[in-house]
Amino acid sequence: MQRLDAAIEEQIGKQQLAGGVMAVLRDGKPVVFKAYGQRDIENARPMRTDTIFRIASMTKALTTVAAMILYEEGRFLLKDPVARYLPAFANVQVALPGGGTEKPRRALTIHDLLTHTAGMSYGGGPAQAAYSAAGMKDWYLVGNDETLAQWTDRFAALPLQSQPGEQFIYGYATDVLGRLVEVVSGQPLDRFIKERITDPLRMPDTSFFLPPEKVERLANVYGLEGGQLKLMETSAKSDFVNGPRKLLSGGAGMLSTAGDYTRFLQMLLNQGELDGVRILAPHTVALMTADHLGSKSGGDADGFGLGFWVNVKRGGFKELGSEGAFGWGSAYFPQYTVDPKERLVILFMTQLRPAGNSTLHLRVRNLTYQALKKRVEAS
Repeated sequence: MQRLDAAIEEQIGKQQLAGGVMAVLRDGKPVVFKAYGQRDIENARPMRTDTIFRIASMTKALTTVAAMILYEEGRFLLKDPVARYLPAFANVQVALPGGGTEKPRRALTIHDLLTHTAGMSYGGGPAQAAYSAAGMKDWYLVGNDETLAQWTDRFAALPLQSQPGEQFIYGYATDVLGRLVEVVSGQPLDRFIKERITDPLRMPDTSFFLPPEKVERLANVYGLEGGQLKLMETSAKSDFVNGPRKLLSGGAGMLSTAGDYTRFLQMLLNQGELDGVRILAPHTVALMTADHLGSKSGGDADGFGLGFWVNVKRGGFKELGSEGAFGWGSAYFPQYTVDPKERLVILFMTQLRPAGNSTLHLRVRNLTYQALKKRVEAS
């Protein structure tokens, strides 16, 4: 793994990265679990393995698991209309490229939310003007002074950017899914995730907002502008610490550590169980990690499951990776890959936004795979 070490250290040495945490687990045991660089350059605070990171879209996997827990309880079918549980979507319209709207050709379903085929973008598309006027311009909702219920009702008044099920459009669908979890469970999203996922899996540092006693562990956000590393956000300026603390964004609103998140990923690798605690049934994880979209898929691979990309065939990554591997990343530059065939979890955690032209978050995957001495053959 010396090449992996060298690649990360090189970026820090060139002042293209402040620091990060790299975790590689095989058969549930850490092969690499190491902190690099600094979490706060200005105050010379080193990165630590228990540093807390904003995980942005890596929140989506937690919200998806929350929904699938309710699915296993028989609370809904994936083909159920969203409007059955969220009536604000009963009269949703679809924006037309030339202006105006039309009715959906079929009902918007929970499966559409899970696969990003609900026509819900982060602002782009034929309804861009309406999204912009409503303040729906990007993924960041943590600073909003409104509840998830209030935000969802406002969002439901906007037209979809495409017909349900027709296109992969990455966006707010998982935030809507988070509201559906609240309605079906009768609990706020943060409490449901805590009671049903993070507490049972012993993930104490994974939450929506940061309690005062943990503020010192939150990494600064740095960004590359003109090739120069710049401080973008400190904990003192963070909505996770000092914001309204109202909107529970199931799409991009959580915090975690490398240790916590690898426990979550190991649970998925173990087909829904970790240390004797079962979160999901094996059949449910198999459904989540199957390809649901084929040629419509978006992401880093050739398939998309329920919550993450899925590598259907070798070459789907167009990089190193096994059939059946799955993963996703974060706007702050972290990236994860779970490879059931190799019994492998790869996680790189950092806070770099914007990331300029850096590809380190993807290269760490290749640098992990190249270090594997034996490839597991298909049985």
